[in-house]
Amino acid sequence: MSRVVVFVFDGLQMSQVTQKFMPNLATFASGGVRFGNHHPVFPTVTRVNVASITTGRYPGGHGLAGNSFIHREMDPARVLPALRTELSEVIERTGELLLAPNLAAILGAHGMEYVAVGTGSDGNAFMHNPMAARDGGATIHPDFCEPDGLHDDVLSRFGPWPEITHPAEARIERGISVLTEYVIRERDPAVALFWSSEPDACQHKAGLGSELATHALGVADAQFGRLITWLKDSGRDNDTTVLVAADHGYCTVIDDIPVVQLLQEAGFPEGADPGEVIVASNGGSMLYYVGGRDATTADRLATWLMEQPWSGAMVASDALGQIDGTLPASLVGVEGPRAPDIAMSFAWNSSLNDAGYAGHHYNSGLAAGQGNHGSMSRHEQRCAFIMAGPGVKQGEVSSAPTGNVDVAPTILRILGVDAPAGMDGRALEEALVDGPALDEVEWSSETHVAERNLPNGKYSQQIMVSKVGSTTYVDEGAAHA
Repeated sequence: MSRVVVFVFDGLQMSQVTQKFMPNLATFASGGVRFGNHHPVFPTVTRVNVASITTGRYPGGHGLAGNSFIHREMDPARVLPALRTELSEVIERTGELLLAPNLAAILGAHGMEYVAVGTGSDGNAFMHNPMAARDGGATIHPDFCEPDGLHDDVLSRFGPWPEITHPAEARIERGISVLTEYVIRERDPAVALFWSSEPDACQHKAGLGSELATHALGVADAQFGRLITWLKDSGRDNDTTVLVAADHGYCTVIDDIPVVQLLQEAGFPEGADPGEVIVASNGGSMLYYVGGRDATTADRLATWLMEQPWSGAMVASDALGQIDGTLPASLVGVEGPRAPDIAMSFAWNSSLNDAGYAGHHYNSGLAAGQGNHGSMSRHEQRCAFIMAGPGVKQGEVSSAPTGNVDVAPTILRILGVDAPAGMDGRALEEALVDGPALDEVEWSSETHVAERNLPNGKYSQQIMVSKVGSTTYVDEGAAHA
């Protein structure tokens, strides 16, 4: 039986996969296919991309709009963090968390298991298999397990999880022990996933390229090397395809913008009634929910945003009708039943930080010099993706656009399971030995522009996307007034 093992380095960029910083991953990459044009979905935040990785759908299709969001059916005036407690409440009150089946449900229907081990947030881990009691498989996290009874078993066998440190070396090491000695050795699921909280945690804390963040790269790389060695020593490398993924890229923060305060000062009271606005912060992006979906308020809000020097590209939901100067939410995959009214990327530039990493943006939540993500910058709209193993080409580099929406259909293709109708992503056939040549993938790029005359000038934005067949990847979005 073939299996797939997925190792996710939270916040990893391909430029960091070098012999200097990550020798184990760099060596692994040289023996497989490296994807140099790989995209997260927008907003470029973790839980949204977890949902896209596991469903093969854009955010509008799977229904999780952000790391913080509003679920109008539950409470149109309450911003929910995408954490386990709140996500569990969504299930309790609506019956389902997502609007599309995920890998756990799809594989469960075929008698297969999906088991995830996560060392990041509890919301991240919970997203992988929130219905494990129904769908089979499991999620293992230091604070909980799904199904619930598994938690005590893991603690009994491996002991209490180490406390959180920066970098989280002991936790990641323990997680790899659980993955190898229990998940793969004993359960042997069709798909086993490990989510490393590094380098993301240290890049947030100390900044991209800082001494701490660079150390975190080595910590995560060492545990990846340990996994690859274990697969070889246990004889499982001959029937295991390994995928290395990331959820988003990164930028360095220019400044922290107090958007809620500024909105109130501009005459937009906070609330869910007509004339009011609620904001869900997602680092480098903001989701705006207009009370009653009032078109007049939405238009006034969009105009005000276009006048702000920290505001970048923005898209609007079809539910509002055409708002001058915005582009449609469907262009970037945000449109859907739970879509925000306006999704705005903060402004960004490509200047270098002190460590030589390109990309700066405004954000909400972190101070200047720290690292963050969430925007439509080209530096966050690219992240790492690598494949290697039996049936995968060796020593190849792909320049064709790929994305996190392609992970689920590719995994299903490797396992010989038909992907359900409605997936937005595509199986990356070109990476397989029996697939087309990498340079035979046909793709195109498009630039979409919108403008609006303002009292003190003109707002102009452009969003660039790439397409392979019916799958769209957001390359970048920027604006200026």
